[in-house]
Amino acid sequence: MSCCHNYYVATEGNESVFSVDISSITFGHGVLKEAGEHAKALGMSRVALFTDKRLGSLPYVAQVRDSLKAAGLDVVIYDEVKVEPTDQSFLAAAKFAAEGKFDGYVSVGGGSVIDTCKAANLYATWPADFLDYVNAPIGAGKPVPGALKPHIACPTTCGTGSECTGITIFDLLAMQVKTGIASRRLKPSMALIEPATTYTLPKNVVAASGFDVLSHALESYTAKPYTRRAAPGKPALRPMSQGANPWSDLGCEAALTRLGQYLERAVNDASDHEARDEMMYAATLAGIAFGNSGVHVPHGMAYSVAGLVKDFRPEGYPQEEPMVPHGMSVIVNAPSVFRFTASACPERHIHGAACLGADTKGATAADAAEIVAAQLIKMMKATGIPNGVGGVGYGEADVAGLTKGAWAQQRLLTNAPREITEKDLGQLYRGAMRYW
Repeated sequence: MSCCHNYYVATEGNESVFSVDISSITFGHGVLKEAGEHAKALGMSRVALFTDKRLGSLPYVAQVRDSLKAAGLDVVIYDEVKVEPTDQSFLAAAKFAAEGKFDGYVSVGGGSVIDTCKAANLYATWPADFLDYVNAPIGAGKPVPGALKPHIACPTTCGTGSECTGITIFDLLAMQVKTGIASRRLKPSMALIEPATTYTLPKNVVAASGFDVLSHALESYTAKPYTRRAAPGKPALRPMSQGANPWSDLGCEAALTRLGQYLERAVNDASDHEARDEMMYAATLAGIAFGNSGVHVPHGMAYSVAGLVKDFRPEGYPQEEPMVPHGMSVIVNAPSVFRFTASACPERHIHGAACLGADTKGATAADAAEIVAAQLIKMMKATGIPNGVGGVGYGEADVAGLTKGAWAQQRLLTNAPREITEKDLGQLYRGAMRYW
């Protein structure tokens, strides 16, 4: 159990049980060639293979397609996935899925591809008004009524952890905000994780996805403990994002330690295959962890940073339209947020920073905020991440809009270890404008 075991003190009327939902994972070099046998074992016969146009020309999609066909399966490719998907791109994918009458799904790509496949599977299997399943208060937050078709997720970036979670994220264009759908039923049936898919990723993509992993792990580790949630009336009401717990701690600590050792190496040297392999494993560990505990404020703030983008076009990503990649939109907020949350559980903030490589010898609770913020800033500078929210195009005039979008992310904000108000969010954005 964590070094901070006192974090889980039971209190009357609150939760005393945590659940462990573990994805089925097959990890290692050459694993994509096994896709066909796994798909057949899951009962698939007519398969929708989701990817995007750029990935569709790379060998990994061909490996999966060929393996599926060799297993005697009927395969139809959908390569219209949008990087940083929207409600419109989800609806287009769902229409394809419904018309195709598939009995199984395989996704090969980053978080955008895997999330789009989850949404297509959901709406094709259980049709509904689009906002019915979307997280409240933006959508109705209705539960998914039953099981989905089997889905094998094959991630090609070392970051999102989407292959291990029941969460799918998109831009709701009418509101200019990111939001999502969360249900255990969205979790892929299996993940096939091939570390070599990261070897050709551009530097900036590895940085953004790597910091998404870091944020998953550090947010989950510092999340409100499950013992501070009210006990559910029945087990089915226990939330998927249940708060920090002894199981999620294991994945968080292991992921943070690997990030401290390998993130800068993986970003700055594409030939360092050991570092990129370890980053892929860290992404898996953090995905398992935050799939059980949940993230909090940096991710909540990120949805506005991405949704209100102006004219930021990061190197290494499609240049047709502006975007702030998800991991980048998260980490530009993180030092400001962890300065704010450190007082709620300073030991966890200090230990998290130590896992990342910070010198914490002799540190006291009063030092926690600056220790963790300084370590994050050091790693951001070393990997070319923009200098805060200002570095991706925002200024003081944008704080009100950013705050409004973030305040809608109550599912995430209430998972923070410290209560946060709408006014606090505005101050956190101001604190995140510039770090150096």
